[in-house]
Order: sequence, then structure tokens, then C-alpha cells
Amino acid sequence: MATPERRTVRDLRRGNRAVLLRTLYFAGLTTRHELSGLTGLSAASISNVTSDLIAENIIVEAGLVESDGGRPRVLLRVNPNFGHVIGVDVGETHVQVALFDLDMNEQAKSEFTLRPGEHDVELVVRHILTGIDAVMASSGTDPAQVMGVGIGVPGIVESGPEALIHAQTFGWDAVPLSALLREGTSLPLYIDNGAKTLAQAELWFGSGRGSRHVIVVLIGSGVGASIITDGRTYRGVNSSAGEWGHTKIAVAGRTCRCGARGCLEAYIGAEGILERAGMTAEMANEQAALAELVKSGGPVINETIDYLGVGLANLINLFNPERIVIGGWAGLLLGQHELVKIKKAVAENSLSQPYKTVSITLGRLGPDAVALGAATLVVEEFLLGEIFSPTQQPAVI
Repeated sequence: MATPERRTVRDLRRGNRAVLLRTLYFAGLTTRHELSGLTGLSAASISNVTSDLIAENIIVEAGLVESDGGRPRVLLRVNPNFGHVIGVDVGETHVQVALFDLDMNEQAKSEFTLRPGEHDVELVVRHILTGIDAVMASSGTDPAQVMGVGIGVPGIVESGPEALIHAQTFGWDAVPLSALLREGTSLPLYIDNGAKTLAQAELWFGSGRGSRHVIVVLIGSGVGASIITDGRTYRGVNSSAGEWGHTKIAVAGRTCRCGARGCLEAYIGAEGILERAGMTAEMANEQAALAELVKSGGPVINETIDYLGVGLANLINLFNPERIVIGGWAGLLLGQHELVKIKKAVAENSLSQPYKTVSITLGRLGPDAVALGAATLVVEEFLLGEIFSPTQQPAVI
């Protein structure tokens, strides 16, 4: 029989700290009295934890609010300048590196173009490391004030001591990306699938906020999804859950970039759409080419809407989400022009009951949301109390 784990006073205090910090981060300007109600912690616990966090400059006082009689109450917030985080989007056409403060305001950005066949691991690692140096230099940020680097990548990120990346479309098989990057940076690294980082960004700050059962789909050159159930990302046995683009919609159908046939990605991914239209645009011009094709409409776009409707209906019938968020640059492009038709196609292919309870919307955070979401991987560790940055000068609020 297992011995129950004993919780010490230190464990309890650390847990209270994490609950309070996370609550304050998402609530914004909040009084101590309001924090007690939001967290369920006693007034004494709130007072102790906030005193510690203020002393460490993690949270700051940011004004006063009138109370019902008595003295005005002090508003608190997480100090946006306590530290910085970096987010990286390793996409089909680019490597994008962005630096954010803790309010997730972008401070600097660097981008490198990737062309077809230019997904060599050494090249991508070099772009990431160069980008990290560039955003810190251009913003004047001391590396000691960077809490870590979050990286969104295509394919499957194998969990374990090393983040091994399996990305067939890149030709990557068990690539030890974190180990390769550590040769050029000492910053903490957090790596996840790009669709999952996009989903976390939309769940925290965008169209998924306030929902517990959400599916966020990423449609770009490739296609993926993140399934969020009861507020938590569903990952499966080895974190490969969400490879929606490689679900099959046609027996012996079109050949996908993964080598299989009939994958959804071969029909609704940007590359597949352009190929079906008889266009062979270079990846650098892929976005412009698809924008022109969507604008002009025609049979291929109507066909794509039908395939997308089937793909989204399958998600609805399988997972019964309350919301589906369409993201990724190609998904946003299609949705901005054809959302009404997409919803109609979904309705025609879904079971009526789960369709009635789902809303389908576009992502709010734009095509750069993968990098933003990657940066939240670092923030999440900070809110859990796993990262502590050097004390900085008090922020001017």
C-alpha cells in the first residue's frame, strides 16, 4: 500500500502562491479582497503571499479603487517588466522569433524565410539562435532577464528528458532539437507542437478564452489541431494527439506530403489547394498565391470548403466541443472570406445535436499566434512557480 505523500507548510505556501499568481495574471488589476474571493484563500494567506510577491517585485501595486466606506483598496497586478519571454514559430515558410514582456506585448521580432527543401535541422537551429540574439540586441534586453524560450514546431514532439521531434514533412526523425539548441544558448527551452502553442494562445488571450471544451485548428501549408477538454490539452500516449491533418477522408485519395494517401491535409492545406488548382507557387509566394485564389473563388475553393466542412464535422462528432477556433494563416484567409459557407458545410456533415451546441469562430490573434503561444509555454512555468527571474527595478505603472 502506497504511503500518502506528506505536504509540508512550504508545499502549501508554494501552492497558494501559484494559485494567487495565476489568478492575478489572468484577472488583471485586482484588489486583495477580490483575490480572496477568486482564489478561495483566506485573507491572511492573501496578505502573506502578496507581501512576498511584492518584495520579490513579481507583482506591483498599480493604483487605488474606492471601497464601500473605509479606505480605498490597493490594486495589484503582475509586473510586466519582471522578466521577458521569447517565442519561436518554426513554420513551413519561416522561422519567426519574438520577444515579449509578461503582458505579452511584443518587444522585438526577427524572421527568416524558409524555401522548399530548406528544412535542414542545422539551418533551422542557426536561424533560431540568430533570432534569439537579434531580438535581445534590438530591444536592449539583458539575457539574464529572459526567463526562457518557447518553441512551436511541426510534427510530433516526443515527451521525455529530450524533446525529440518527428516531422515527416520536414524530413525530421527523432531530431534532438533542444540538445542542438543548448549548444548555442543557456536559456531554458520549452518545445511543443505548433498547433498546440497556437491553441494555448487562443485559449489564454483569444477566441477560446472562457471555454472549457475547445478545438483549435491550424491550417497553413500543413494542417493540425489541438484538442482541449475540460481546460486541458489532450495529448495521448506520446503527445501525438491532434494530427488532424493526417486523418483520412478519401480511400486511395491524393498523396499527402507525409507519404500516405487521402489525408485531409492534401485537400485543405495551402500546398494541396494550390496543387489542385494547377498552381506550383514557391513557398515564399504561397500566401500571396492562395490569397488571390480565394479572392477569385471558383470550383477548387468551393471543393476545399466542402472538405474542410467534413474535417470539422468529424471533430464535432468525435469530441463534442463547445467551440471550434479556426487559425493558421490559410485558415484565417479562408474563414475571412468564406466562414458562412464553411459553417453550412459543417452543418451538413455533423450530427445535429452536437452541431447545435458548438460555435465556430476565427482566431483573434492573427497569423503570428504560434510564436505568441510558444512564449506562453515559458509563462506557464513561471505562473506555476517553476521559474524565478532575478529581481529587477520596480516597474513604472
